[in-house]
Amino acid sequence: MKDKTIDYILRTTWLSVQKMYNEEAAKFDSTMATGFTLLSIDPEKGTPSTALGPKMGMEATSLSRILKSMETRGLIERQPNPEDGRGVLIHLTEFGREKRDYSKEKVLTFNNKIRNNISDEKLKHFYEVADLINDMISNKKIYDQNK
Repeated sequence: MKDKTIDYILRTTWLSVQKMYNEEAAKFDSTMATGFTLLSIDPEKGTPSTALGPKMGMEATSLSRILKSMETRGLIERQPNPEDGRGVLIHLTEFGREKRDYSKEKVLTFNNKIRNNISDEKLKHFYEVADLINDMISNKKIYDQNK
C-alpha cells in the first residue's frame, strides 16, 4: 500500500506512545498498564473492581492479572464494598498514591509537550477526528453488521 491508511497512522502512533510510556515506567520497575490502572482508580473513595474494566476499556482477565500484580507489589488493596456486600473496592495504598502521582506527572508532561508544539486549532481538529472515529465505531457505522 503506497499511501498510509488512517488505521496505520493510529496504530503506529499509539505503539510509539505505548513504547515511550513503558520505557519511562521501566525506570521504576513498572509498566504503562500499571500506570494507567493507577490513574483509573479513585484515590479518595476507591473504585469498584467491576467498574474498573469498562472504565479502562479492558477485558476482565487482563485486568485481573494487572490487579494481582499491583496487589503483590503493594500498590493497591482490595476492600469489601460497604454499599454492595458482594462487591470489592480497589483502593490505592500510600505507595500506590506515590506511583499514581508519578504516572500523572508523566501523562501531563506528555500532554503539555504536545500542546506546546501543536496549535490550538490543529489540536481541536485532532479531537474532532478522534471523536468522529470513536462515534462511527461505537455506533457500528463502519461495517454493516447485517452482512
